[in-house]
Amino acid sequence: MALVLHAGSTNKNALKTLIAAEYSGIQVELVKNFEMGVSNKAPEFLKMNPIGKVPVLETPDGPIFESNAIARYVTRLKADNPLYGSSLIEYARIEQWIDFATLEIDANILRWFIPRIGFAVYLPPAEEAAIAALKRALTALNTHLSSSTYLVGDSVTLADIILTCNLTLGFSRLLTKSFTSEFPHVERYFWTIVNQPNFHKILGEVKQTESVPPLQKPSQPKGPAKSKEPTEPKVKEEPKKETKKEPAKPKVEEAGGEEQAPKPKPKNPLDLLPPSKMILDEWKRLYSNTKTNFRDVAIKGFWEMYDPEGYSLWFCDYKYNDENTVSFVTLNKVGGFLQRMDLARKYAFGKMLVIGSGPPFKVKGLWLFRGQEVPQFVIDECYDMELYEWKKVDITDEEQKERVSQMIEDHEPFEGEPLLDAKCFK
Repeated sequence: MALVLHAGSTNKNALKTLIAAEYSGIQVELVKNFEMGVSNKAPEFLKMNPIGKVPVLETPDGPIFESNAIARYVTRLKADNPLYGSSLIEYARIEQWIDFATLEIDANILRWFIPRIGFAVYLPPAEEAAIAALKRALTALNTHLSSSTYLVGDSVTLADIILTCNLTLGFSRLLTKSFTSEFPHVERYFWTIVNQPNFHKILGEVKQTESVPPLQKPSQPKGPAKSKEPTEPKVKEEPKKETKKEPAKPKVEEAGGEEQAPKPKPKNPLDLLPPSKMILDEWKRLYSNTKTNFRDVAIKGFWEMYDPEGYSLWFCDYKYNDENTVSFVTLNKVGGFLQRMDLARKYAFGKMLVIGSGPPFKVKGLWLFRGQEVPQFVIDECYDMELYEWKKVDITDEEQKERVSQMIEDHEPFEGEPLLDAKCFK
């Protein structure tokens, strides 16, 4: 009996087995005309896996489900398979990275991706937590790959196969270039692996997504069905209301108005705040155009312009500075944050300092925001916000006020340490 794999041809969990089979010289047939939601609910499928999940592998000794178990089984069919290393310690490390790929990479990609495509309830705090956890995992992976071509040893192992298949979903659907650029060794590793002949044969050409998928709410498909139900009784009730008095007329007018005129796009809450005496663009011009005597011109001008009723100042400190061990990775991390803050450009000005002569580097920032709080739409849309501790500046405290001035002018040394770099958001 041939080995038969039950799954769709693009299922990334099935691809693990197919790639392992290519490396191992094992013949695995992908079942034809598999339809998710139909084939996996058929009685014969449920006998192989009672909960109906894919993939499932039919073997002469019975079915196997769970994708990592299937990939392990196929790999073990070849004696002394190099996909499992050449020693006990390599075997253990391969298993280690398989668990890492599953629990730290795949799990967090799915926690970010699945709610966005409407297959689970979308909760902004849950998404932020998933992104933060994924970034921590990729940072650890990036560090490991800075001195390694493969996860274990000097050639592809099963750990590389499973990790790469998990990353393929991320790169192709979720992880944009601006996101992955913070992890250059992971990028190099991924594109090297997917272009290996056995990977390319199964995966085809992999292209990186240009954007995160727009949010789709699970309730959207149900909306039209519900909206049709109340319209029928209204039609039937209209004649009865006309025979009495005029209460029916306002309802008809309201309904007609809603159909004819679309609701205007809601304004940003910051646009509804009382006018401020501080003109943000004037401050940004002063900052950009001041080339000499910065303290006497730009800093003095800032405090003359600053409106504590219309704006607020915030310090931010990166929570995981102990992970900032590579200078260019740290700089890319800050650059990516500023790119993702672009949605706040109309309402904010910021300075981000990378501090230290050697690792670990400290990342500290100063932000000027319209209003008295960090804007909620920024918190909702920019996942980096959760990676920083935020503290509102008390401008009545002269020490804090002086710290603001030093951060704006890139004062060096800053708090006794040299600056590796200073970036401005304006």
